[in-house]
Amino acid sequence: MSPKIRLKRLAARMLQYFFQGLIILAPVGITALTLYWAFMTIDNIIPKELIPIDTPLKYLRYKGVGFVLVIVLVVVVGYLSSSFILSRLFSLFDHLLERTPFIKYIYTSVKDVFDAFVGEKKKFDHPVLVQIYGVDVWEMGFITQPNVDSLGLEGHMAVYVPHAYAITGKVFIVPNERVKPLTNISAGEAMKFAVSGGVTSLDAHHK
Repeated sequence: MSPKIRLKRLAARMLQYFFQGLIILAPVGITALTLYWAFMTIDNIIPKELIPIDTPLKYLRYKGVGFVLVIVLVVVVGYLSSSFILSRLFSLFDHLLERTPFIKYIYTSVKDVFDAFVGEKKKFDHPVLVQIYGVDVWEMGFITQPNVDSLGLEGHMAVYVPHAYAITGKVFIVPNERVKPLTNISAGEAMKFAVSGGVTSLDAHHK
């Protein structure tokens, strides 16, 4: 075997090893970077540069303290909101923000999004297949409004279709007969399948 052929085979093997290593390390690296970004973002909510070193609050300058305090604050607020008396105060504050001009548009939009994902009024828990672009072309989505008669469209529903490899999506108003409920997979599996571009395998089961 000539040195030139050996060199080509070695280069091809090294390239194969490179892509195999990339397949293993890329998901780990992206996950680690995402967690690091979330940690740093939450930790930097407290402006450490404004805290003097020679004060009892100097410990707030340490890395990770801000992250812990924010998490504790969220848990405490969640706990207090379960109290009957304090829940009424939170409700009054919520009502005030929903009535404040301009602020109400931002507040209610953000609140509805969080409620849709993790709140008691979850919206993305009804996975469906919906025909939008053609009779034999199906999109995976989630029913967000089963009835849109208020828009003057009887027999239609609102379906949210997430984009692949993104946190965005689009809402389509479609006739009821063009929506097919998915009953053999969970909402989480459907979302993962749609966001991954369809490369994630689906494990069918009866809910």
